[in-house]
Amino acid sequence: MFKETNQIINKLISKKITLSTVESCTGGMLTQEITSVSGASKVFKFGIVAYSNQSKVKYLKVPLKIIKIYGSVSKQCCRAMLNNLSKISKSEINIAITGVAGPNGGSKLKPVGLVYIGIKKGKRIEINEYFFKNKNRDNIRISSVKKSLGLIKKFI
Repeated sequence: MFKETNQIINKLISKKITLSTVESCTGGMLTQEITSVSGASKVFKFGIVAYSNQSKVKYLKVPLKIIKIYGSVSKQCCRAMLNNLSKISKSEINIAITGVAGPNGGSKLKPVGLVYIGIKKGKRIEINEYFFKNKNRDNIRISSVKKSLGLIKKFI
């Protein structure tokens, strides 16, 4: 899908850096992009699609309190998803995505196109808030994957 994916995977392989993902609104698109590259299995450990709030709580140990207070589309939820993925995966780089891909499900506070992407390498954590103005579901998901790849490239 994206030109830079091959370069990113090759760089991860050459530096022997492992990667894991947890995705919500992208539904596994980032994992699909990564695993479309031959040889990705040398560095890609696994990807989790935690689409429902229940899966975030049960499998990623996101505190229910975070979801009740801030919602599943929040910096706080993204950080919890990221930190717990890191504990589970033991990968050098972990990335988490949560957002509102639409066309439904948005609100004034959390409109369609709002996406949080978190990345962690060692103790370095970055949580970014994006607002993709194109309200098309596929475009929001693709834009989220593209931003995620950029973050991975930056953290390698």
